[in-house]
Amino acid sequence: MDADGDHVSRLHAAAVDRHAVRLMVIDPRREGDAAIDVTGFAALPARLATGDLVVVNDAATLPASFAGLVAGGTSQGAPVEVRLIPPVRGPHVAAVLFGAGDHTTPTERRPPPPPLVRGDIIALGGRLRARVVTVAGRQATLDLEVTGPDGELATELEALWQAIYAAGRPVLYAHRATSLPLWAVQTVYAGRPWSAEMPSAGRPLTWDILLGLRRRGVDIATLTHAAGLSATGDAVLDAALPLPEPYDIPTATIDAIAATRARGGRVIAVGTTVVRALEASALATGAPVAGPGLAALVITPEHRLRVVDGIISGLHGPEESHFRLLGALVPRATLDRALDRAAAAGLAGHELGDACLIVPGGGTATPYP
Repeated sequence: MDADGDHVSRLHAAAVDRHAVRLMVIDPRREGDAAIDVTGFAALPARLATGDLVVVNDAATLPASFAGLVAGGTSQGAPVEVRLIPPVRGPHVAAVLFGAGDHTTPTERRPPPPPLVRGDIIALGGRLRARVVTVAGRQATLDLEVTGPDGELATELEALWQAIYAAGRPVLYAHRATSLPLWAVQTVYAGRPWSAEMPSAGRPLTWDILLGLRRRGVDIATLTHAAGLSATGDAVLDAALPLPEPYDIPTATIDAIAATRARGGRVIAVGTTVVRALEASALATGAPVAGPGLAALVITPEHRLRVVDGIISGLHGPEESHFRLLGALVPRATLDRALDRAAAAGLAGHELGDACLIVPGGGTATPYP
């Protein structure tokens, strides 16, 4: 058995085309090697049953990263990267700040931001700038400002959004040597721009896969959850992740969950964000409710799931909060065995890698070559 943190380092980090993702299927009701199977993601519809429900997070990914320069004060000219913490609903935003460097350096090795005080200006590119309101270590609150040709500040929300999309880029990862365009980190069903990082568990759900699910008799429902930052470079802050994140659950999704329960189907969450939203909404009454909310719930192996029966997720290592959440669905020993199997099969970890399906009764099939 590998020590914590060794599994994910053994998974290769190269990006996998969303059409070529492989799927590790884990059945919590089985033990040992019989609980684990590796196949292609195209086999997903066959691993679910007529009457099941798949719930996806339809949040679009924001261009949440900005390469800035301090425009005045004692730190004038110093580079600073601003990463927005969702939600972004107007000019007043929360953010995590990094010092010199770029995404090719892991966040934990990035220096802290230069000294900043209230009122300092960070030029973010184009017409967009940020005025510091508060700063504590890497965390900050900022007022985003859009300058006009005459030097006046634009007050229209439309102008703010245009400036954000013109100056920002998607949050990138150290295992990616090159940048990615914004369209490459969107799911095919993306809607409202709520997420700081891609709800990446849904990345391999192409239209062909979604059509295959419907032909199988599997229903599909949506919710919107503002997926936050996966790393901040601050050990204390990283240990507290995920931070509270807003969500919005449509009435149609609540109705679909009730209908699935009535017919004996299973509720399969696509990604940890969907698990957090559904489970947070069910805390008060034991059943999920429609409408907006804040997912402050951090799910660990001790949590008793009230809504979700299974999950489609990326491959995560024991040092990640996502891994702790998976422990609410399957025993730790099985997860460890699955990561060893994934490494042996050459599967890719990280946000743009391969996937896993954890569901009771997932069954087995011919192993993927």
